Amino acid sequence: MDDVFKALADESRRRLLDKLFKRDGQTLGELEAHLPGMTRFGVMKHLGVLEDAGLITTRKVGREKLHYLNPVPIRRVFDRWTSKYAKPFTRALADLKHNLEGADMSTPGPRHIYEIFIRTTPQKLWDAITKPEFTRQYFYGSRVESDWRVGSPVVHTDAEGKPMLEGRVLEVDPPWRLVTTFASRYNHSAELQKDPPSRVTWEIERRGDACKLTLVHDDFDHETATYKSVRSGWNPVLSGLKTLLETGQPLVIAPAAV
Repeated sequence: MDDVFKALADESRRRLLDKLFKRDGQTLGELEAHLPGMTRFGVMKHLGVLEDAGLITTRKVGREKLHYLNPVPIRRVFDRWTSKYAKPFTRALADLKHNLEGADMSTPGPRHIYEIFIRTTPQKLWDAITKPEFTRQYFYGSRVESDWRVGSPVVHTDAEGKPMLEGRVLEVDPPWRLVTTFASRYNHSAELQKDPPSRVTWEIERRGDACKLTLVHDDFDHETATYKSVRSGWNPVLSGLKTLLETGQPLVIAPAAV
């Protein structure tokens, strides 16, 4: 986590993160405009530090390179350290936490992109994503059900067997890539249920003893209720997935202090 703390220590880098929070998917030229007193090379160096720390991720769209927030490291830092060092740490990160917690890159419209490194194998990570005995331990207690064939349904059910999420398999290439539609079926949110299905892409890349997991949630019509809800909703899922695979134990997240 040293790289994350180092990256957040600089005011210019925090400003870049704030600007990406307000509008994700900006080019280098657009980000330069937010630091008018700095050279293009200086902005590139700051973006490199943020990318090395995992706080942003980039995607090529044609000739452009777009920059996106990756809030997972912030969530992991907050979960791990705030309870121990609540007062000084919260003062240091309160504004940034407020801003940050909250696929096919050629597709227009809003999207969320997350990256996380997990010490595991691609097959174990794939199993954790696609098998109910794993998902119930990190995915809000839900059990995933599907035969994982293109066109087949995907359902996440609660402890009573009621659907929480529904979708269909669009692409499947085990253990590297999985694309499904995503529609909320939570009974308590009629607004979420009105939204048309969006799309979730899981991409697994082997990196030595670890795997890089990239999750892209996109294909929203606009900034729908689902888009706003999943902004912070994916953070505990991905953090819980990492903890489960690396320790064998579910991640228990206590309620936020009032």
